[in-house]
Amino acid sequence: MSASSPRPARPWPTPGLSFGGDYNPEQWPSEVWREDLDLMVEAGVNIVTLGVFSWATVERRPGEFDWAATDEIVGLLHERGIRIDMATPTAAPPPWLHALHPEILPRDRDLIPQFPGARLGWCPSSPVFRDHSLRVTRELAQRYAPHPAVAMWHVSNELGGGNGRCYCEVSAAAFRDWLRRRYASVDVLNHTWGTAFWGHIYSDFDEVNPPRGSEAQNPALVLDFDRFSSDELLGQLLAERDVIREADPDAIVTTNFMVGPAHDVVDYPRWAAEVDVVANDHYTLPTDPLTAQDIAFSGDRMRNLAPEKGPWLLMEHSTSHGTWHPVNRAKAPRELIRNSLGHIARGADGALFFQWRSSPSGAEQYFPGMVPHSGTDSKIWRETVELGQLLGRIGEIAGTTVPRARVALLFDDIAGWALTRGLKPRHGLDYGRIPRAWHRAFWERNIPVDVVGPWADLAGYEVVVVPTLLLVSDADAANIASVVDRGGCVLVTHLSGIVDENDRVRLGGFPGAFRELLGASSEEFFPLRDGETVLLDTGWLATEWTELMREDPAAEVVAHYAAGPLRGRPAVTRNPRNGGSAWYVSASIDRLGIDAVVARLIAENALRPILESPEVEAVRRSGDGRSYLFLLNHSDRDVEVPVGGRELVTGIAGAAVTVPAGEVRIVREGERTGTRES
Repeated sequence: MSASSPRPARPWPTPGLSFGGDYNPEQWPSEVWREDLDLMVEAGVNIVTLGVFSWATVERRPGEFDWAATDEIVGLLHERGIRIDMATPTAAPPPWLHALHPEILPRDRDLIPQFPGARLGWCPSSPVFRDHSLRVTRELAQRYAPHPAVAMWHVSNELGGGNGRCYCEVSAAAFRDWLRRRYASVDVLNHTWGTAFWGHIYSDFDEVNPPRGSEAQNPALVLDFDRFSSDELLGQLLAERDVIREADPDAIVTTNFMVGPAHDVVDYPRWAAEVDVVANDHYTLPTDPLTAQDIAFSGDRMRNLAPEKGPWLLMEHSTSHGTWHPVNRAKAPRELIRNSLGHIARGADGALFFQWRSSPSGAEQYFPGMVPHSGTDSKIWRETVELGQLLGRIGEIAGTTVPRARVALLFDDIAGWALTRGLKPRHGLDYGRIPRAWHRAFWERNIPVDVVGPWADLAGYEVVVVPTLLLVSDADAANIASVVDRGGCVLVTHLSGIVDENDRVRLGGFPGAFRELLGASSEEFFPLRDGETVLLDTGWLATEWTELMREDPAAEVVAHYAAGPLRGRPAVTRNPRNGGSAWYVSASIDRLGIDAVVARLIAENALRPILESPEVEAVRRSGDGRSYLFLLNHSDRDVEVPVGGRELVTGIAGAAVTVPAGEVRIVREGERTGTRES
């Protein structure tokens, strides 16, 4: 945030909870617009994202702007009291720009340019694109910043979602400049990257190229190119944001992140401070058997990106199936509502969708909107209206937050890049899988978890889980060790602490950064083949990964390998230290093993669940003396929960709440009158 432009304590674009979605009126004749607005009012929509893909609409030819249609729709939305999240249209360069400047198209590792017609068809380092994008942003901001309907500004769209890495010569030159600023001298770069291997010692920064081609590359080079690419995209965000603030110093500015356990393009924690509202796009995967936990993991991470762990915004999710996978499963009845409230339970102060009305044409023509192809006589529309009305009734929840958890799970995009790139003892590693497996064990027990970076303030956490954090700096490793030094518990899994922040392997045994903390170490990796398992003497199974651990009398052996070449050797250890404990899980253990370890962590650290009812997901939001308990039933049977208070969905207060199968109940805790609220 600009020092000259102090921000409100809680900048937010709507009163209460935000509800709406992407609105693309340019896809429809103007006679449809008034029908849209009537339906928006019926559904309780209070904000729409406007103009995301409208560049070619407002500037059909270079320098020739036509704002008539935009003026009309802005006026109509204002008349109906619907606020606007005004998007800069820079995600979609118009065809004339590609025709005039084909050099702005991103190039892949083999320097083959992306063809026009896809999304984000521009190189983040291109000065030509930067000039044109800021020109259209300035025209837009100067025209609409004064308009009372514009409540928030939305920079571009899913930055990095189609242009996360560009390997062209312009990008190469920018990368070299980035390296000069980072390393100051080529000798420092050579030492840091270890370029003596394979004889790749540089005599000048101008000799450095991006990691092009398909051959094995120096992992430090690849990692720095990933960092550079994230920074270039951030530069575009900041440039557009600053142009908007020139027109309105008090503008609330956001952009839509894509935070989840699988996305690996942008370093979002280091972006979050640059926006006023932290917003996320989240689409569940049709192959995911546990989408509810995916939503929980994402929400547990998102709220910890928001300033002071405050509210965040769900900018996009889907009303039903997607279109990007081999088979795109439709959401079951009531799943739309349950998914939306799952995000709100974990700190979102709104639920928006892509998009308002399903498109009859274009690449995503089968993507269902809030108004689907089948119209208003549909499951999707009825549930959309019900959700909007409900969010209006529970608007008092806005501004409350999810209390800080006692358990932290560490997650870092950059560590994920290091894990999944380059040659490894086992290829195809998925950074998100192991963190989600450990998160799940707490989630199923209704034990709150904060998903944070290893640099976060860990002082308030009693248990810290460190799953597959391959890369960690000395400072962050010391931060983690401090938890045990004050009597807390740290659990480190395999493939953690192996390399430093420059992707250099730490010598002396694994996991390098945590050997002293754990009182245990490994001398060799023993990765497993696909489908191969190894039995532990506890009955647990190891998959994917095992390690040859050294015998160390300082640490208690919790589990041994019971079969295979490591039979009899330690697999899981626990090191008592300074009144705390440090666990090392050297194998990728199965769900049975994770559950058993987490059960012991809970018992040893006296962790208490929000609710002793594993059939129902329970999350609490509170603030200003108010407390709200969200109860989400993902099962196919009704569950009675002994919780007292007024239930906001039904309006009934009592000493217990029945949560029907597939439904959500929200209890304003404290009221026990047994009456219905009108």
